[in-house]
Amino acid sequence: MSAASSDASAALTVILVKAGRTKIRYPALRVGDAGSRITVRAPWAAPGARDFGFVRFEPGDVFTEHYWRDRWYAVKEVRTGGGELKGWYCDITRPAVLRGAELVVEDLDLDLWVSADGSAVLRLDEDEFEESGLAARDPRAAGAAVRALDELEHLARTEGLTGLLG
Repeated sequence: MSAASSDASAALTVILVKAGRTKIRYPALRVGDAGSRITVRAPWAAPGARDFGFVRFEPGDVFTEHYWRDRWYAVKEVRTGGGELKGWYCDITRPAVLRGAELVVEDLDLDLWVSADGSAVLRLDEDEFEESGLAARDPRAAGAAVRALDELEHLARTEGLTGLLG
């Protein structure tokens, strides 16, 4: 058994950082670690419900979150507490870093939503990304973020995200 998989079902804390500050931290259960990809499961972590218009996240929802150590995104499968698939929320991030029992992820503002049936593929928060000034501060990271969003959108529209997560 490899070191990456020997303690795959351990508790850890996901820490989402944005603009140098911790945006949210929440407990999760690591359900897999394939070396380049870490998969965790966690309940909806924010207080109350959040309605985006195209999807509503609420207490009881379960997120199976896939983070990569070598890719600039995270893909979160969202299900109701009863198991019904709502869709996939994709965050454009720097590659994830596992530090002991903490999984640290830096959010780069860009997001993608893919509905459960694949009929809606929505690019989100491009205005926030522009306003963040990342392109001026770190052009390499900004370029990687845009390429990651383009890659995820292409996958969602052509193959679906399940192939990426299989």
